[in-house]
Amino acid sequence: MIESKGLERLGFKPEIDFSLRNDGHGTYIQRWSSQLPQPSEQEIEAAFAEVLAEEISTQYQRDRAAEYPSIEALVVALWEGVVEERMSAVTALEAIRQEIKARYPKP
Repeated sequence: MIESKGLERLGFKPEIDFSLRNDGHGTYIQRWSSQLPQPSEQEIEAAFAEVLAEEISTQYQRDRAAEYPSIEALVVALWEGVVEERMSAVTALEAIRQEIKARYPKP
């Protein structure tokens, strides 16, 4: 199957180097404008498989980012810890971060 992300992984830019089309019978390269040779469907599929594997292996990062405390909360906690010498806010924020990291471990 031809996927834009596979072609992008190979270094080609959509709408500059290629355009895809799907008429209901599968996606195909409608226009190839790159000066480089058009990759085979197998090469595109292999590159897309790499993209998927990378997305799967880094999903924990997106899951963590969605639940981490905001930058504002971090700044307030750091301010309280460093300037006001009250480490309880920093300690509480770090406990939240560690719980999230435990829930979404690195693969």
